[in-house]
Amino acid sequence: MNQMPLWFERKFEFNFAVELHPNLSERLLGTPARLEEIARGSVHGLMMAKSGGKWSAQEHVGHLLDLEPLWTARIDDYLAGASELTAADLNNRRTHDANHNARALDQILREFRGARLKLAKRVEGIDTALLERAVLHPRLRQPMRLVDHLYFVAEHDDHHLACIRGLLKGAGR
Repeated sequence: MNQMPLWFERKFEFNFAVELHPNLSERLLGTPARLEEIARGSVHGLMMAKSGGKWSAQEHVGHLLDLEPLWTARIDDYLAGASELTAADLNNRRTHDANHNARALDQILREFRGARLKLAKRVEGIDTALLERAVLHPRLRQPMRLVDHLYFVAEHDDHHLACIRGLLKGAGR
């Protein structure tokens, strides 16, 4: 089986049509349900199992919640006509400090669903001109349209869903 690439090693080409916005919105809105299905179908202890100093499955769930303010801030950057998107904390301090394993999984999932719904509503009626507006991504050092940002978020979601599923599958052996 191929090893999944690390998130920070991923390269992106943003060359798809802005008309894919509705498809991306569906992916973003579907993440909470997919996350809940994976998490709620697992044994409680497996969600919190850690290996090799890496995040547990539950910490990956918390990380998705932790990044919602960044995604919203970047939408604000597009709306404000910023020249560069808000930078992420590449050390993920918020997730490391949050102690998500000590929290109730259902609470994290509820908070994520609420935050994601707010994000989706924020971009629901955005016009094509704004979806096409490009702003420099601080880590990738390339312009990113708002529609590309939504794709980036959806890809980030899928990356962590795959990590969670892989951790649970590996721990269940």
